[in-house]
Amino acid sequence: MKDYFADKVALVTGAAMGMGFATARAFAEEGARVVLSDISQSALDEAVQTLKQEGHDVTGILCDVSREDQVASLVEQTVATYGRLDAAFNNAGVQSLASETADATSEEFNRVNSINLFGVWCCMKYELMQMRKQGSGAIVNCSSLGGLVGLPGRSIYHGTKHGVVGMTKSTALEYASQGIRVNAVCPGTIDTPMVQEMVDSGDLPLEDVLREQPIGRLGKPEEIASAVVWLCGPGSTFVIGHSLPVDGGFTAH
Repeated sequence: MKDYFADKVALVTGAAMGMGFATARAFAEEGARVVLSDISQSALDEAVQTLKQEGHDVTGILCDVSREDQVASLVEQTVATYGRLDAAFNNAGVQSLASETADATSEEFNRVNSINLFGVWCCMKYELMQMRKQGSGAIVNCSSLGGLVGLPGRSIYHGTKHGVVGMTKSTALEYASQGIRVNAVCPGTIDTPMVQEMVDSGDLPLEDVLREQPIGRLGKPEEIASAVVWLCGPGSTFVIGHSLPVDGGFTAH
């Protein structure tokens, strides 16, 4: 796909580590110019430096996706730097500790929704404004296996990820005739810093995860990256409004 992405510009949010960093690297390895965005300046600087040392054309832009002014600036700076925007992976997100719904707080609900749901909507809004001008583009939103199933104690997080699936479908229908494809990826339990933190805290017992994933292991960030790049590439040009599980078989139960 290198010829396809050679003149393309990709934007990845939550790009400093985990699935976001793996996807930014995958786009870069395919020849795209890549903008990495994250809320942590130090982590973002390290990620950008790593990819530059590998010989890739990348730029880092600090952004809190829960802030509309920062998202608007992110897309504006991307276009100012590279002239266009062809692919976007709206990956930035946070987890919420397991809690029965009656015990959860409105503050936690609003915190998680402001990033996982509003953040994705906001990124799409400004990415689509640019892609609509171009008459082309591909967006992949990061949902989750939590966007396809329910689990006890996860109503806040799963609610946001179900919302991402619904927004993806509706937005895809709005823009399919305008040369823009919108899809989502639904990762299972992936070996990322966020998941490792949940395992270390006891919020996510590793033995339970391995037992419930038919493949018998955690996913790799690179496996999500491959799916995202495919959804933005020439092999998926007839894929519209799809939410692709990449979960080791979890949702096939």
